[in-house]
Amino acid sequence: MPVRTRMFAPVALAAAGLVLASLTAAGAQAPQGDPDQPTMAELARSRYATKVKVMTRNVFLGADLGPGLAAPDIDRLIRGAGEILNQVDANRFGKRADALAHEISHTKPDLIGLQEVAKWRTAPCGSPYFPPQAKHVRYDFLKMLLARLNADGRTYRLVRAQNQFDFEVPANTTGDPAQNHCDTNGRLTMRDVILARTDGRPIKVRHRQGGTFKHLLKVRPGGLIDFPVKRGWLSVDAKVGKSPWFRFVDTHLESFDDESKHPSIRARQARELVKKSGPIGSSKLPAVLVGDLNSDVPTEVKPGDGQAFQALLDAKMHSRSVRKPRSCCLHLDLLGPDADRDDTSQRDHVVDHIMTDSPQRILRFRGKVTGLKPYHGWWGSDHAGVVSTLLLMK
Repeated sequence: MPVRTRMFAPVALAAAGLVLASLTAAGAQAPQGDPDQPTMAELARSRYATKVKVMTRNVFLGADLGPGLAAPDIDRLIRGAGEILNQVDANRFGKRADALAHEISHTKPDLIGLQEVAKWRTAPCGSPYFPPQAKHVRYDFLKMLLARLNADGRTYRLVRAQNQFDFEVPANTTGDPAQNHCDTNGRLTMRDVILARTDGRPIKVRHRQGGTFKHLLKVRPGGLIDFPVKRGWLSVDAKVGKSPWFRFVDTHLESFDDESKHPSIRARQARELVKKSGPIGSSKLPAVLVGDLNSDVPTEVKPGDGQAFQALLDAKMHSRSVRKPRSCCLHLDLLGPDADRDDTSQRDHVVDHIMTDSPQRILRFRGKVTGLKPYHGWWGSDHAGVVSTLLLMK
């Protein structure tokens, strides 16, 4: 069917965008019976829209941090840190990076926002650890993932990486409860990352930025001192092919705060994104937000979990991702060979989101959830990936 160019005059196009935005916000498609209303497919073929594919992907740091963060004394902190390091080893990121690279290579997003891109380092037991100083790299998730993605040629490039939570502690990896001293120091540096595809249309980026949230959770591992869990955001202004410029923002909101408090820490962090000084609120460009928000309203797990997502809705942010199947989360200690292959019933809620502040200018053409099956026996992450093909309207 030819595109009805008479409908794409600026005023008519804006009206069509309003209708389609309201429909796609609910996951619906454009009506097919109205001869004066362009369909989503017709908009996608018109010169007024450019398709841009974006992805949010939590790659999983490799272990549950609970045994360390909740340790009431130094002895249990040292043992808990050892448990964490052992679990990271068992959840072999080399295998998981293969699965993630396979998933990304087949999906081919133009821009990717990654979370929990961990860098694990060690130092000899007895080395100074406050502030963190270990330098021996045990696993660099970013370097390993890029190596897999670019194994056959340069496919993705690093646009920006932002260091977040950075913590080092003595660890007992022997598993002997009678041993209260360490055999190594373990250091975790969490990072959020933006990648851009290099083997498709040209992608221009400018104004690389990053920031730390003002509102942070404070923990006291081992009963030692209060330690802020550093989290934040990173952003770039991007232009994909002939698309208009837009702001691309990646974030990972707090995981461990008390959701029963109002407002929760993650809700305060969400508000920081959209306030006038934040990466979305300060932009004159339409914005696309991707990330692990640890929050959702329709699939709220505990009362109060939805606060951060609701804060974004209240700020006139609109969802541009699919909700089925659910993307979160597998509850497996080991994501490898002995893990359940196809049972995704554990994924019963949504925390990974793609949103926009410009519903008339950024529509969702299609979307999918990725990483729903293991690759060569390994899950890429406890999360699934969320991908949306967006229509950026001129």
